[in-house]
Amino acid sequence: MKVKKYGFAVLFAIVLFVFTGYLLADTFLISRVYTVVEQAQTPVGQEESETVEFVLSQPTAQPEATEQAKTTAQPDVTEQTEAAAQPTAEALTIAPVSDETSYSDGNIAIALSTYRIADTTVYVADVQLSSADYLKTAFAQSAYGRNVTEKTSSIASSVDAILAINGDYYGAQRSGYVIRNGVLYRSSSSGSEDLVIYADGSFGIVNENDVTAEELLERGAWNVLSFGPALVADGTVAVGVNDEVGKAMASNPRTAIGVIDDLHYVFAVADGRTSASEGLSLYELATFLQELGVKTAYNLDGGGSSSMVFMGNLINNPTTNGKRTSERSVSDIVYIGYGA
Repeated sequence: MKVKKYGFAVLFAIVLFVFTGYLLADTFLISRVYTVVEQAQTPVGQEESETVEFVLSQPTAQPEATEQAKTTAQPDVTEQTEAAAQPTAEALTIAPVSDETSYSDGNIAIALSTYRIADTTVYVADVQLSSADYLKTAFAQSAYGRNVTEKTSSIASSVDAILAINGDYYGAQRSGYVIRNGVLYRSSSSGSEDLVIYADGSFGIVNENDVTAEELLERGAWNVLSFGPALVADGTVAVGVNDEVGKAMASNPRTAIGVIDDLHYVFAVADGRTSASEGLSLYELATFLQELGVKTAYNLDGGGSSSMVFMGNLINNPTTNGKRTSERSVSDIVYIGYGA
Protein backbone atom coordinates (compact mmCIF):
# COMPACT_ATOMS: atom_id res chain seq x y z
CA MET A 1 0.00 0.00 0.00
CA LYS A 2 2.83 2.33 0.94
CA VAL A 3 4.58 1.55 -2.36
CA LYS A 4 1.50 2.60 -4.32
CA LYS A 5 1.14 5.73 -2.21
CA TYR A 6 4.77 6.79 -2.64
CA GLY A 7 4.72 5.80 -6.32
CA PHE A 8 1.78 8.11 -6.93
CA ALA A 9 3.54 10.93 -5.07
CA VAL A 10 6.67 10.47 -7.16
CA LEU A 11 4.66 10.40 -10.39
CA PHE A 12 2.79 13.53 -9.36
CA ALA A 13 6.06 15.32 -8.54
CA ILE A 14 7.51 14.38 -11.94
CA VAL A 15 4.42 15.61 -13.79
CA LEU A 16 4.40 18.85 -11.80
CA PHE A 17 8.11 19.40 -12.51
CA VAL A 18 7.68 18.83 -16.26
CA PHE A 19 4.59 21.08 -16.41
CA THR A 20 6.34 23.87 -14.49
CA GLY A 21 9.35 23.60 -16.77
CA TYR A 22 7.13 23.88 -19.83
CA LEU A 23 5.37 26.98 -18.46
CA LEU A 24 8.70 28.68 -17.79
CA ALA A 25 10.02 27.78 -21.23
CA ASP A 26 6.80 28.91 -22.88
CA THR A 27 6.96 32.23 -21.06
CA PHE A 28 10.63 33.06 -21.49
CA LEU A 29 12.21 30.87 -24.17
CA ILE A 30 9.83 29.46 -26.78
CA SER A 31 9.33 31.95 -29.63
CA ARG A 32 5.83 32.25 -31.04
CA VAL A 33 5.05 34.39 -34.09
CA TYR A 34 1.51 35.75 -34.19
CA THR A 35 -0.67 37.22 -36.93
CA VAL A 36 -2.09 40.66 -37.71
CA VAL A 37 -5.40 41.62 -36.08
CA GLU A 38 -6.32 44.69 -38.12
CA GLN A 39 -4.62 47.19 -40.43
CA ALA A 40 -5.27 50.90 -40.72
CA GLN A 41 -6.03 52.69 -43.96
CA THR A 42 -3.21 54.58 -45.67
CA PRO A 43 -2.53 57.63 -43.46
CA VAL A 44 -3.48 61.07 -44.66
CA GLY A 45 -0.96 63.93 -44.58
CA GLN A 46 1.49 62.02 -44.46
CA GLU A 47 29.75 68.29 -35.01
CA GLU A 48 30.82 67.39 -32.32
CA SER A 49 28.96 66.39 -29.17
CA GLU A 50 29.42 68.49 -26.10
CA THR A 51 29.01 67.39 -22.49
CA VAL A 52 26.78 69.79 -20.56
CA GLU A 53 26.60 69.91 -16.77
CA PHE A 54 22.92 70.07 -15.89
CA VAL A 55 21.73 70.58 -12.30
CA LEU A 56 18.16 69.76 -11.33
CA SER A 57 16.39 72.11 -8.99
CA GLN A 58 14.73 70.85 -5.82
CA PRO A 59 11.61 68.82 -6.69
CA THR A 60 8.20 70.37 -6.38
CA ALA A 61 4.75 68.88 -6.91
CA GLN A 62 4.33 70.07 -10.51
CA PRO A 63 7.20 72.31 -11.66
CA GLU A 64 6.84 74.71 -14.54
CA ALA A 65 9.66 75.24 -17.01
CA THR A 66 11.10 78.75 -17.21
CA GLU A 67 12.63 80.30 -20.28
CA GLN A 68 15.94 80.50 -18.45
CA ALA A 69 15.84 76.78 -17.60
CA LYS A 70 15.07 75.87 -21.18
CA THR A 71 18.01 77.96 -22.37
CA THR A 72 20.32 76.22 -19.90
CA ALA A 73 19.26 72.78 -21.08
CA GLN A 74 19.89 73.46 -24.76
CA PRO A 75 23.26 72.15 -26.01
CA ASP A 76 25.37 74.17 -28.39
CA VAL A 77 24.97 72.69 -31.85
CA THR A 78 26.83 74.49 -34.62
CA GLU A 79 24.79 73.09 -37.46
CA GLN A 80 21.00 72.73 -37.43
CA THR A 81 18.96 71.96 -40.52
CA GLU A 82 15.54 73.58 -40.71
CA ALA A 83 12.65 71.12 -40.93
CA ALA A 84 11.26 71.40 -44.46
CA ALA A 85 7.52 71.37 -45.02
CA GLN A 86 7.54 68.69 -47.70
CA PRO A 87 4.65 66.20 -47.69
CA THR A 88 6.38 62.99 -48.71
CA ALA A 89 9.57 61.08 -47.98
CA GLU A 90 10.78 61.50 -51.58
CA ALA A 91 10.45 65.30 -51.65
CA LEU A 92 14.17 66.14 -51.48
CA THR A 93 17.23 64.35 -52.83
CA ILE A 94 20.06 66.23 -51.13
CA ALA A 95 23.14 64.08 -50.55
CA PRO A 96 23.39 63.06 -46.86
CA VAL A 97 26.01 64.67 -44.66
CA SER A 98 26.94 62.90 -41.44
CA ASP A 99 29.59 62.44 -38.79
CA GLU A 100 29.76 60.77 -35.40
CA THR A 101 27.15 63.08 -33.83
CA SER A 102 25.01 64.47 -36.65
CA TYR A 103 23.14 63.59 -39.80
CA SER A 104 21.31 65.71 -42.37
CA ASP A 105 19.90 65.06 -45.84
CA GLY A 106 17.27 67.73 -46.42
CA ASN A 107 14.45 65.62 -44.95
CA ILE A 108 16.04 64.42 -41.72
CA ALA A 109 18.26 66.37 -39.33
CA ILE A 110 19.70 64.65 -36.25
CA ALA A 111 22.10 66.13 -33.70
CA LEU A 112 23.44 64.14 -30.75
CA SER A 113 24.43 65.73 -27.45
CA THR A 114 25.60 64.35 -24.12
CA TYR A 115 24.45 65.69 -20.75
CA ARG A 116 25.49 65.04 -17.17
CA ILE A 117 22.51 64.94 -14.79
CA ALA A 118 22.40 63.72 -11.18
CA ASP A 119 25.67 61.76 -11.57
CA THR A 120 24.32 60.17 -14.75
CA THR A 121 25.27 60.44 -18.42
CA VAL A 122 22.30 61.08 -20.68
CA TYR A 123 22.43 60.86 -24.48
CA VAL A 124 19.97 63.04 -26.38
CA ALA A 125 19.18 62.99 -30.09
CA ASP A 126 17.42 66.11 -31.39
CA VAL A 127 15.45 65.05 -34.46
CA GLN A 128 13.73 67.26 -37.04
CA LEU A 129 11.82 65.72 -39.95
CA SER A 130 10.12 66.96 -43.08
CA SER A 131 7.55 64.16 -42.89
CA ALA A 132 6.18 61.74 -40.29
CA ASP A 133 7.06 58.98 -42.77
CA TYR A 134 10.56 58.88 -41.30
CA LEU A 135 9.42 58.10 -37.72
CA LYS A 136 8.98 54.33 -37.64
CA THR A 137 8.92 51.22 -35.48
CA ALA A 138 10.23 47.74 -36.18
CA PHE A 139 9.95 44.26 -34.64
CA ALA A 140 12.83 41.96 -33.77
CA GLN A 141 13.38 39.47 -36.60
CA SER A 142 10.69 41.37 -38.55
CA ALA A 143 8.05 39.32 -36.73
CA TYR A 144 5.42 39.96 -34.07
CA GLY A 145 5.27 37.33 -31.32
CA ARG A 146 6.25 36.20 -27.86
CA ASN A 147 9.95 35.78 -27.04
CA VAL A 148 10.94 37.03 -30.50
CA THR A 149 13.90 39.27 -29.68
CA GLU A 150 17.07 40.84 -31.06
CA LYS A 151 19.49 43.50 -29.94
CA THR A 152 18.52 47.07 -30.77
CA SER A 153 21.60 47.39 -32.97
CA SER A 154 20.66 44.26 -34.94
CA ILE A 155 17.07 45.39 -35.54
CA ALA A 156 18.35 48.84 -36.52
CA SER A 157 20.73 47.32 -39.03
CA SER A 158 17.99 45.16 -40.59
CA VAL A 159 15.84 48.24 -41.38
CA ASP A 160 18.69 50.64 -42.28
CA ALA A 161 17.88 52.88 -39.33
CA ILE A 162 19.82 56.11 -38.99
CA LEU A 163 18.86 56.44 -35.32
CA ALA A 164 17.16 53.86 -33.11
CA ILE A 165 16.16 53.33 -29.48
CA ASN A 166 14.55 50.34 -27.81
CA GLY A 167 10.74 50.31 -27.72
CA ASP A 168 8.25 49.05 -25.13
CA TYR A 169 9.33 45.36 -25.14
CA TYR A 170 5.74 44.32 -25.84
CA GLY A 171 6.81 40.65 -25.91
CA ALA A 172 7.42 40.63 -22.17
CA GLN A 173 3.72 41.33 -21.58
CA ARG A 174 0.62 39.29 -22.40
CA SER A 175 -1.63 42.35 -22.71
CA GLY A 176 -1.36 46.00 -23.68
CA TYR A 177 -2.13 47.51 -27.07
CA VAL A 178 0.29 46.87 -29.90
CA ILE A 179 -0.16 49.00 -33.01
CA ARG A 180 2.84 49.32 -35.28
CA ASN A 181 3.05 51.26 -38.54
CA GLY A 182 -0.73 51.30 -38.85
CA VAL A 183 -1.25 47.60 -38.06
CA LEU A 184 -3.13 46.36 -34.98
CA TYR A 185 -1.43 43.29 -33.51
CA ARG A 186 -2.79 43.13 -29.96
CA SER A 187 -6.03 44.62 -28.70
CA SER A 188 -6.21 43.22 -25.15
CA SER A 189 -6.06 45.99 -22.55
CA SER A 190 -3.60 46.11 -19.67
CA GLY A 191 -5.09 49.32 -18.31
CA SER A 192 -1.78 51.09 -18.88
CA GLU A 193 -1.05 54.64 -20.00
CA ASP A 194 -0.02 54.54 -23.66
CA LEU A 195 1.78 56.78 -26.10
CA VAL A 196 -0.11 57.23 -29.37
CA ILE A 197 1.89 58.41 -32.37
CA TYR A 198 -0.59 59.52 -35.01
CA ALA A 199 -0.11 59.35 -38.78
CA ASP A 200 0.78 63.05 -38.91
CA GLY A 201 3.57 62.54 -36.36
CA SER A 202 1.78 64.16 -33.41
CA PHE A 203 1.78 62.56 -29.95
CA GLY A 204 -1.06 61.78 -27.58
CA ILE A 205 -1.35 60.08 -24.18
CA VAL A 206 -4.29 57.74 -23.55
CA ASN A 207 -5.37 55.26 -20.90
CA GLU A 208 -6.34 51.83 -22.19
CA ASN A 209 -9.31 51.84 -19.81
CA ASP A 210 -10.79 54.78 -21.73
CA VAL A 211 -10.45 53.68 -25.35
CA THR A 212 -10.15 50.47 -27.36
CA ALA A 213 -7.30 49.69 -29.71
CA GLU A 214 -9.77 49.57 -32.61
CA GLU A 215 -10.98 53.07 -31.77
CA LEU A 216 -7.40 54.35 -31.71
CA LEU A 217 -6.83 52.85 -35.13
CA GLU A 218 -9.94 54.60 -36.44
CA ARG A 219 -8.67 57.90 -35.00
CA GLY A 220 -5.46 57.65 -37.00
CA ALA A 221 -3.08 55.98 -34.55
CA TRP A 222 -0.02 54.81 -36.46
CA ASN A 223 2.05 53.50 -33.55
CA VAL A 224 0.93 52.78 -29.98
CA LEU A 225 3.53 52.04 -27.30
CA SER A 226 2.34 50.47 -24.06
CA PHE A 227 4.83 50.92 -21.23
CA GLY A 228 4.80 54.30 -19.54
CA PRO A 229 4.10 56.31 -17.69
CA ALA A 230 3.79 59.66 -19.45
CA LEU A 231 6.64 61.88 -18.26
CA VAL A 232 5.51 65.23 -19.64
CA ALA A 233 2.00 66.21 -20.75
CA ASP A 234 1.09 69.61 -22.18
CA GLY A 235 4.52 70.87 -21.15
CA THR A 236 4.02 69.90 -17.49
CA VAL A 237 5.84 67.16 -15.58
CA ALA A 238 3.34 64.31 -15.30
CA VAL A 239 5.02 62.17 -12.62
CA GLY A 240 5.62 62.71 -8.92
CA VAL A 241 8.92 62.58 -7.08
CA ASN A 242 8.30 59.04 -5.82
CA ASP A 243 6.63 57.55 -8.91
CA GLU A 244 8.25 54.44 -10.34
CA VAL A 245 7.61 51.61 -12.79
CA GLY A 246 6.43 48.59 -10.81
CA LYS A 247 9.11 47.55 -8.33
CA ALA A 248 12.00 49.06 -10.29
CA MET A 249 14.75 50.94 -8.51
CA ALA A 250 14.40 54.70 -8.18
CA SER A 251 17.61 55.27 -10.15
CA ASN A 252 17.75 53.35 -13.39
CA PRO A 253 18.92 53.35 -16.99
CA ARG A 254 16.07 55.02 -18.91
CA THR A 255 14.75 55.40 -22.44
CA ALA A 256 12.26 58.10 -23.42
CA ILE A 257 10.83 59.79 -26.49
CA GLY A 258 9.32 63.26 -26.64
CA VAL A 259 8.01 65.90 -29.02
CA ILE A 260 8.95 69.59 -28.93
CA ASP A 261 6.96 70.84 -31.91
CA ASP A 262 5.55 69.58 -35.19
CA LEU A 263 7.91 66.86 -36.48
CA HIS A 264 10.53 67.93 -33.92
CA TYR A 265 11.42 65.10 -31.54
CA VAL A 266 13.79 64.15 -28.75
CA PHE A 267 15.12 60.62 -28.19
CA ALA A 268 16.81 60.24 -24.79
CA VAL A 269 18.70 57.36 -23.18
CA ALA A 270 20.31 57.49 -19.73
CA ASP A 271 23.05 55.17 -18.50
CA GLY A 272 22.76 53.69 -15.02
CA ARG A 273 23.64 50.99 -12.48
CA THR A 274 27.38 51.70 -12.67
CA SER A 275 29.91 53.76 -10.73
CA ALA A 276 30.13 56.09 -13.73
CA SER A 277 26.36 56.63 -14.00
CA GLU A 278 23.93 56.15 -11.15
CA GLY A 279 20.78 56.32 -13.26
CA LEU A 280 17.72 58.58 -13.10
CA SER A 281 14.36 58.51 -11.42
CA LEU A 282 11.27 59.08 -13.55
CA TYR A 283 10.92 62.53 -12.02
CA GLU A 284 14.52 63.49 -12.81
CA LEU A 285 14.13 62.34 -16.42
CA ALA A 286 10.79 64.12 -16.80
CA THR A 287 12.13 67.38 -15.38
CA PHE A 288 15.13 67.26 -17.70
CA LEU A 289 12.98 66.67 -20.78
CA GLN A 290 10.59 69.45 -19.76
CA GLU A 291 13.47 71.88 -19.51
CA LEU A 292 14.57 70.89 -23.00
CA GLY A 293 11.23 72.25 -24.17
CA VAL A 294 9.48 68.92 -24.67
CA LYS A 295 5.68 69.20 -24.67
CA THR A 296 4.85 65.47 -24.48
CA ALA A 297 7.28 62.77 -23.31
CA TYR A 298 6.84 59.08 -22.62
CA ASN A 299 8.86 56.50 -20.70
CA LEU A 300 9.83 53.40 -22.68
CA ASP A 301 11.35 50.16 -21.39
CA GLY A 302 14.44 50.85 -19.31
CA GLY A 303 17.03 49.04 -17.25
CA GLY A 304 19.11 46.63 -19.29
CA SER A 305 16.92 47.31 -22.34
CA SER A 306 17.89 50.99 -22.62
CA SER A 307 19.91 51.45 -25.78
CA MET A 308 20.57 54.03 -28.49
CA VAL A 309 22.13 53.29 -31.88
CA PHE A 310 23.24 55.99 -34.32
CA MET A 311 24.67 55.28 -37.78
CA GLY A 312 25.29 51.67 -36.78
CA ASN A 313 27.13 52.53 -33.56
CA LEU A 314 25.94 51.84 -30.02
CA ILE A 315 25.96 55.23 -28.30
CA ASN A 316 25.23 54.46 -24.65
CA ASN A 317 26.54 51.83 -22.21
CA PRO A 318 23.68 49.37 -21.61
CA THR A 319 23.93 47.03 -18.65
CA THR A 320 21.64 44.75 -16.73
CA ASN A 321 23.66 44.15 -13.58
CA GLY A 322 26.28 46.90 -13.76
CA LYS A 323 29.14 44.40 -14.09
CA ARG A 324 29.53 44.57 -17.86
CA THR A 325 28.30 46.59 -20.82
CA SER A 326 26.04 44.46 -22.97
CA GLU A 327 22.96 44.99 -25.12
CA ARG A 328 19.85 43.13 -24.02
CA SER A 329 17.76 41.57 -26.76
CA VAL A 330 14.38 43.32 -27.04
CA SER A 331 11.12 42.91 -28.92
CA ASP A 332 11.07 46.17 -30.87
CA ILE A 333 12.60 49.55 -31.64
CA VAL A 334 11.54 53.10 -32.48
CA TYR A 335 13.70 54.52 -35.23
CA ILE A 336 14.37 57.20 -37.81
CA GLY A 337 15.19 56.14 -41.34
CA TYR A 338 14.21 55.30 -44.87
CA GLY A 339 13.88 51.58 -44.20
CA ALA A 340 10.63 49.67 -44.53
